[in-house]
Amino acid sequence: MDPTNPLQQLLLRGLGTTSLVADRLRSVTQAWVSSGRLDPAQASALVDDVLASLRGENPDLERQTERQLERNLDQLLQDVGLARQREVDELRGRIDRLEQGLRQLRIGGPAGGSAQEFSD
Repeated sequence: MDPTNPLQQLLLRGLGTTSLVADRLRSVTQAWVSSGRLDPAQASALVDDVLASLRGENPDLERQTERQLERNLDQLLQDVGLARQREVDELRGRIDRLEQGLRQLRIGGPAGGSAQEFSD
């Protein structure tokens, strides 16, 4: 394990956090069972559901998290003033169409096109 590798450090911290959450959840649910606030079957189901989500075995939660992450990334890029790859690709497409139109105009006029094409 390389202590200077931030990705490895992040992975280890994530694993440690997951383990800590699982242990703490088990102790809290056990306390609720002991105090009668939760029945043992419900406690077991709760722990299993949360741990399944932490392991990525909950596709609905995963999709929701991905959407939230995508929105946060869009907002961050917008705040920083950077373009997303799809925006860059759209601009490249528009530039290609404009260059093609200019080439057509230079060699003899628009080939069935109009000036409206260039106002995208």
